[in-house]
Amino acid sequence: MRVSARTDRRTGSIARRVVFIWVALVVAACSGSSAATPAGRGAAAVPIGGPAQAASSAGSNGGAGSQGGGDGQQAIVDDTKIVRTGSLQLTVDDTDKAVLAARDAVRGLGGYIGASRQQRSDDKIVATVTYRIPVARWEDALDAIRRLGTEVDEQTDALEVTGQLVDLEARIRNLKASETALVGYAAQAPKTSDLLEIEARLTDTRGEIERLSAQQATLADQAALATLTVTYGTELVAVSEAAAKWDPAAEVDRASATLIGVGQAVASFLIVFAIVWIPIIAVMSVLLAVGLAVARRLGWRRPGGFPPIGPGASADSPAPLAAPAPEA
Repeated sequence: MRVSARTDRRTGSIARRVVFIWVALVVAACSGSSAATPAGRGAAAVPIGGPAQAASSAGSNGGAGSQGGGDGQQAIVDDTKIVRTGSLQLTVDDTDKAVLAARDAVRGLGGYIGASRQQRSDDKIVATVTYRIPVARWEDALDAIRRLGTEVDEQTDALEVTGQLVDLEARIRNLKASETALVGYAAQAPKTSDLLEIEARLTDTRGEIERLSAQQATLADQAALATLTVTYGTELVAVSEAAAKWDPAAEVDRASATLIGVGQAVASFLIVFAIVWIPIIAVMSVLLAVGLAVARRLGWRRPGGFPPIGPGASADSPAPLAAPAPEA
């Protein structure tokens, strides 16, 4: 019995040791796998080629990040709405060829011709063409057209309309909200008079929305497509433009307007003189005549009267002085 008891104790001790060793091996295996997993991931993240390749990969990732930042900055710049307009005058060797080349260049940049005009004088042609060009390609269009001839004059303007577009958008949004509210009130109007008043306000609101929407669309179109007017000519374009701008009919109109203005000034003076000064002068003349009549009736005489002349002299007049006697 003692032998069997000792044998059982030894067997239990061995079993406990085996279980302890097995648990230790399992724990060691789990810890090793957990430590190896990040290392494996880190090794997988490192590209083939060693640290240099890793550095270049990091640089490319940084470049991608900076590029993303640049895209964000570009998006901010693109939100700015600018209306660009300009005019350009060129002297070219062949007007027709220059116009065709400019048309192809503008179409290649995504633009189109908005208007055109040609004037012929003998064998010379002066052409004026208006282009609509995407704002992003504005400088490219200017460079392409400048190369077609000799630049005589250039003028460009830029006007930022971002604030105007934002304001229009807010006003349209508020008006639409008011329109929705008015529609709800109209559905619940208890009286016909209230319904008519709401309909009138609703009509005004819709008209204002349409007006602002049209203004917004026009402004957005101007901000999306720049306007460039180019004048081509084989002679000095500025001289041709000055001659083209002179309009005899307009000069006649201006001269007629000046003459009418002078006539109106004279007529105004005569009206004021007739209404104001003639009555004043007449009243003053009457008062002066009455004053003279009263003064004569009271015995007023002009001092130092002249003596009568000739035989009509009265007896009261003094005798003439005797002539002096001649000396002996």
